[in-house]
Amino acid sequence: MVNILTIDVEEYFHPSEVQRQVPAENWESLPSRVEAQTDRVLDLLARHNATATFFVMGWVAERHPRMTRRIVEAGHEIGCHSYAHQLVYDMTPTQFRADTERAVRVLEDVVGAAPRLYRAPSYSITGRSLWALEILAKCGFTYDSSIYPIAHDRYGIPGFERQAHTIRTASGPILEVPIATAKLGAGGVVPVGGGAYLRLLPYRFTAAGIRRINREERLPACIYFHPWEIDPRQPRLAAGLVARMRTYAGLGGMERKLAKLLTDFRFLPITAVYPHARPLRETTPEAGETERRTAFPASGLGQEQ
Repeated sequence: MVNILTIDVEEYFHPSEVQRQVPAENWESLPSRVEAQTDRVLDLLARHNATATFFVMGWVAERHPRMTRRIVEAGHEIGCHSYAHQLVYDMTPTQFRADTERAVRVLEDVVGAAPRLYRAPSYSITGRSLWALEILAKCGFTYDSSIYPIAHDRYGIPGFERQAHTIRTASGPILEVPIATAKLGAGGVVPVGGGAYLRLLPYRFTAAGIRRINREERLPACIYFHPWEIDPRQPRLAAGLVARMRTYAGLGGMERKLAKLLTDFRFLPITAVYPHARPLRETTPEAGETERRTAFPASGLGQEQ
């Protein structure tokens, strides 16, 4: 079974937990670490013969165009992670479209092609911001990976379809690829998609969840992380116990866990696993419609051979 690896490329001062202390007007004054972090990620993937989807912030690509092109040259695909890493549900539709179009222009200028894949900052396409999917389709996106089907204080849509599926909007269909969750015996789900869950929990928890998705559901799991998560020497800017734990706990062991993950499982980018963004059945993006959405079948690469 081939799984999906995604990487959200942003600076250490871009996570939502950190932005409370470091507003956007101060970003230029902070030392950049993203290029060295991303190069380490590229080396790690090359050693394990893995390829991934890199969701790059427009703000980052604008300041590090050579790094962004190196990602493509290494055989990975580029997606959009917004321009300025603002939560979708904190913006108006007009603001969201302006941010998205700005990011698209930057990425197209840097890599020579407009991105087709989008991921919202902090998975902030939720039940109150599903309107963003229509704007994404209008901006030319055919894939989205912004919805986490869990309950969380900042993101998530509990009960959302856990499999990749196509959502119909007034501006066209878009293939939604949710972050991995594993089913529990009682009918609940637990997040196993990587990121802080991989940093904070024992490796065997994530590995067992991926194996359950692959073997019992015969589906690929979509995993994510950030380059700053393998940099334990980054400045500690987040304030408050919960924010600091979410952002910095487990940084020292993250690269080791990722190496183990890349050894134990096979990974490809989103469009290699789901190469055709075509629906079996289209549905509308209203929150109440989620239980009627149809799963999108993976390519042969995503099935056991």
